[in-house]
Amino acid sequence: MSSYWPWWAGAVGLALVTINYTLTTDRSFGVSSAWDRVLHWRRERELERTEEGFEDDRALADALTAATAEHFGAGPGAAAMSQAPYGGTQALDPAVEPAADDGPSATSLRPVPLVTQAALLVSIFLGGLIASVTSGRFHLRFDMGPGFRNLVTANPITMVALLFVGGVLVGFGTRLAGGCSSGHGLSGCGRLRPVSIVATAVFFGTAVGVSFLLWKVI
Repeated sequence: MSSYWPWWAGAVGLALVTINYTLTTDRSFGVSSAWDRVLHWRRERELERTEEGFEDDRALADALTAATAEHFGAGPGAAAMSQAPYGGTQALDPAVEPAADDGPSATSLRPVPLVTQAALLVSIFLGGLIASVTSGRFHLRFDMGPGFRNLVTANPITMVALLFVGGVLVGFGTRLAGGCSSGHGLSGCGRLRPVSIVATAVFFGTAVGVSFLLWKVI
């Protein structure tokens, strides 16, 4: 009898975690992006301090307009131009107030606070630790278990080298794809984003093919 949750309970649990994270932070759930920001926490803190001066979209737009005028010069009509989304420009009519629902706000596109993503990573570690301890299956080990030793290698040096190379490849692929399995598979697919659907199909299809190769062919 397996001590793991049934598949449907795991699916419900992951869905609740993803929905709760999105509602709480107004951002997409993702682990690889959290790791990247936490590892570069000094740079991220500097960016957060810089953005603290822009409490709303209007202040950010005014700062961008001033910086553009300072860099390119304030020619005739330069004050009446504002940077539009995706690099375009649009004239500003002083008699017309900007609509609130024209598109996503600049503040909503900012990354979640660094402390929130650090708390996410700590929670993942503590959750796994609590689950293993309470189930009575927690113990320290310095290899990948008998299955890895029998199928791949039992040499400790070769094992460490393979795991290191595999980790580098996973990290490279994650950044190349713009997210990991949690970001694309849970959050992206849940929001029906085409890029996430394609990415999830690719890494799931690759995983199925590699598993078949390992267990059926080798």
